[in-house]
Amino acid sequence: MSTTPRRLIVAINPAASFGRRRAVGPAVAERLTREGYEVSVLREANFELLRREVESAFSLGTDGLVVVGGDGMVSLGVNLLAGMGVPLGIVAAGTGNDLARGLGLPFEDPAAATEALVEALGRPPRVIDAGLVRHGELRTWFASVVSAGFDAVVNERANGMTRPKGPSRYTLAMVRELITFRPRSYTITIDGVRREQRAMLVSVANNSSIGGGMRIVPHADLSDGLLDVFIVHPLSRARLVAVFPKVFAGRHADHPAVEFLTGRQVRIEADDIVAYADGERIGQLPVDVEIVPGALSVFC
Repeated sequence: MSTTPRRLIVAINPAASFGRRRAVGPAVAERLTREGYEVSVLREANFELLRREVESAFSLGTDGLVVVGGDGMVSLGVNLLAGMGVPLGIVAAGTGNDLARGLGLPFEDPAAATEALVEALGRPPRVIDAGLVRHGELRTWFASVVSAGFDAVVNERANGMTRPKGPSRYTLAMVRELITFRPRSYTITIDGVRREQRAMLVSVANNSSIGGGMRIVPHADLSDGLLDVFIVHPLSRARLVAVFPKVFAGRHADHPAVEFLTGRQVRIEADDIVAYADGERIGQLPVDVEIVPGALSVFC
């Protein structure tokens, strides 16, 4: 490593893993400082304040942004850095950590993730694709997945629940949605080819997993310049319940109700569905999604 310290912003989510990993961020900053980096630590009471502080610090110049937390923090970093050429570092300390999984980074051991970051800082960053979602005038970058079906409905319900506080909230939301969920009618346009169909779930993926390891597109490649469209055709609730656990192991790919398509530009239209990108709420469909090859650099 050069004797001249490089400047790094370390953005910490104090609520990562529902507050159980508050000590991780300071430990990361201390480790990087010992390595000789010039570290600016940002930690705010809420996510929106943190976003503003990170944007302000970034405008002053930096050699890299390190986010400590889960996929919400990754989303913050991706939306700031995509297309900018400044690398993103990830110390996974959240409940999902899907981009860390896709990059082959430690995602269950923050200490190991910190050491992996220190090692990666001494090498050229890896360049990967990023997706861009357009919703009206809103433009949102994502690294992993846009959800626009059953998974998005579960996310919407979970976000409206006040308890339980832990990740079991999402499991409970899923059970509640299964009671009443019905297939939706979609119009999906991939690279100009339009199709109308009913489906349980439609996702547009750059990465392989969502929701903390649900490997919806096990063959996804972060650097192939393509989006993977994952469609689950209409199923009974009993069959959906049977298929869903297989997704965690990626063993659903040969199910007759599952379809995979690829493209560079995807438009999804449907009534009464809210889209999510990397777990962040986008808004009611329709949305337009495109892949931007090589838009993101990561310390990996």
